[in-house]
Amino acid sequence: MGIENQSAEKLSSSPPDTPKLIHGGNYIKEGRDSNKSTWLLFSPATPDEAGSLARFLSIFSSHGVNLSHIESRHSESKSSEINLGDGSSARRPGYEFMVECEHGTGDFGGALEELKKNVGYLNIISRNYKDNRSAVPWFPRRIRDLDRFANQILSYGSELDSDHPGFTDPVYRDRRKYFADIAYNYKHGQPLPHVDYTKDEITTWGTVFRKLVELYPTHACKEHNHVFPLLIENCGYREDNIPQLEDVSNFLKDCTGFTLRPVAGLLSSRDFLAGLAFRVFHSTQYIRHHSKPLYTPEPDVCHELLGHAPLFADPAFAQFSQEIGLASLGAPDDYVEKLATCFWFTVEFGLCRQEGKLKAFGAGLLSSFGELQYCLSDEPELREFEPETTGVTKYPITEYQPVYFVANSFEDAKEKMIKFAKTIPRDFSVRYNPYTQSIDILDSSRQMRDLLRGVHQDMELLLNAMDKL
Repeated sequence: MGIENQSAEKLSSSPPDTPKLIHGGNYIKEGRDSNKSTWLLFSPATPDEAGSLARFLSIFSSHGVNLSHIESRHSESKSSEINLGDGSSARRPGYEFMVECEHGTGDFGGALEELKKNVGYLNIISRNYKDNRSAVPWFPRRIRDLDRFANQILSYGSELDSDHPGFTDPVYRDRRKYFADIAYNYKHGQPLPHVDYTKDEITTWGTVFRKLVELYPTHACKEHNHVFPLLIENCGYREDNIPQLEDVSNFLKDCTGFTLRPVAGLLSSRDFLAGLAFRVFHSTQYIRHHSKPLYTPEPDVCHELLGHAPLFADPAFAQFSQEIGLASLGAPDDYVEKLATCFWFTVEFGLCRQEGKLKAFGAGLLSSFGELQYCLSDEPELREFEPETTGVTKYPITEYQPVYFVANSFEDAKEKMIKFAKTIPRDFSVRYNPYTQSIDILDSSRQMRDLLRGVHQDMELLLNAMDKL
């Protein structure tokens, strides 16, 4: 789903009546975080210290701090070398603990100070970190952690604004609640929910599909036009059929490792971008109201599958999108806002240069018949994509964009995003581990050595392959 500063889908040749829209981009919306807890990640001073977890838990108990989650796990970075006495050595396994402390219970500050005196390592990870400026905002470390915020949504199902085309349609509102419910109950690892779309929904899809495929050959970037026929062949993209998320997600996973995940409503910018770090895209399954097939005040399945999905199959674009997500992990709020704005002007409304011509690659353009024509006209202002300036640019959300940012290529945009990420004030770096689908926090010399060892092995493999050529 894209960034939820999502202006209305505009498939007609001129903007429709101005709707009431929510700030954000496909499911990116800033709002008050409902999670009132702080997470602590720590390890014992001595790796094999017996009874250390019980001793740490007693600290929270003595200060009256309630814990809603307790977890222990093996940590290679906290292991140590031991002498076996025969001239050989081995690695002693290390452990780290993660606990969730409920806000408003006991003396959290006192517990934190005592804990600091008794641990070898401590990292404060907080979703509501304005109470503690030294804390790092909570972010998921493993892909299944996405379950923890997937339902912390800011709107739900049949909760439609009064100017929504389906507001007075009880059948449509019930249908929207159905889509929200199946997404709300989804957990990582489960098959994606299959939907039997109605005749009206398929007809609406068909109207949008016909309009857009007329423009793709001349207006869309070459990457989109390369992938789209493959989606027709492999995922059931047809005028008379709405593809299933499961089929599209499996296709994307085979191409770049990206997957789709159903979502029940609007997520915060921080949570939506965090999904991209794991190459997970939160997607809707509902469709716009049939009374206005060429207009929607929110991202729907047309926007997701026609606008977003094709480019997530392109390796360079997938890497660029993931870099935005990785940069957001643990970043301060103001930088998350800048990253969300960069997402808005690229993944949602980006243009690029190809063979001396401008082409569209943003999903808000590729799913909007009207704006796809407008963006390549002489009317809007064009600027070079530079994260430092793009990220602080204001934009309207109820009309066509007066300004578009142009990327020279996805690779160029990715390199600029990586460079911008280095300016984000974090005391650590992050790396996505595709083998475990987890985030490695790089904050120790041993982790650096292990990473360099892996890079060295990759270089050896590359040099060997070059020798054979």
